[in-house]
Amino acid sequence: MTPENDKKTGTATFDRTATLQAFCDVVESRRSVRRFTDTPIPDAVLADCLRLAMLAPNSSNLQPWEFYVIDDADTRKRAIKNCMNQNAAKTSARLIAVVARTDVWQDHAQQILREYPDKPVPKKVKDYYNKIVTLDFLRGPANIVSAAKWGATQVARRLKGPIKSPYYTFEDTKNWATNNTALAAQNLMLALRAHGFDSCPMGGFDEPAMKRLLGLSDDHHIVMMIGAGERADNGIYNTQFRFDQAQFVHYV
Repeated sequence: MTPENDKKTGTATFDRTATLQAFCDVVESRRSVRRFTDTPIPDAVLADCLRLAMLAPNSSNLQPWEFYVIDDADTRKRAIKNCMNQNAAKTSARLIAVVARTDVWQDHAQQILREYPDKPVPKKVKDYYNKIVTLDFLRGPANIVSAAKWGATQVARRLKGPIKSPYYTFEDTKNWATNNTALAAQNLMLALRAHGFDSCPMGGFDEPAMKRLLGLSDDHHIVMMIGAGERADNGIYNTQFRFDQAQFVHYV
């Protein structure tokens, strides 16, 4: 992709390759769709979208996410009620709970070592997942380990300079898990659009009731509910617009 001069504006533009054009089409045509048709999403399509969702970038490849596809008729009926009976839930072909886990980092670190594609597993990889990841997340009883980590981090900053802050509290770990899971949710929505379907991320739902319905624990956090399906003619409620880019982008 090479820059060229736009004769009309005098600014540099870029040749759009087929890949870039396809990507732009997906991103620019994605909308939060509130009403869907009766067209089903084939299982194979949904499976591929979930596969692409799990290719999202995530911290240390610890993959703290889960996806609950609500297909059972009774469970779906109750889930729609928990979504405040929103049209995006009621008319969706598939309804998906996107869930972040705060209790899987240790198990997933060990699973990475078992399934690591390069054998033998390099020593630096073993050390990272056995030592560094553990130190990063471990809090200990009454957060006693967190207090020690905080003190060690302050000393390291004074002596060595910048250092990544460990996760001191449960909220730190929750933020880590939800941030990573939100990246996967975006991949899922873009994948649905690329397959010709649409989606609506919903934050308006009763999380305690939804967690009870899905049998989730205190270590599960529903980041969003996603309704997915084929866009209905009246599925988009408003014209899309965004504030000017200059308001948000800062070059320092």
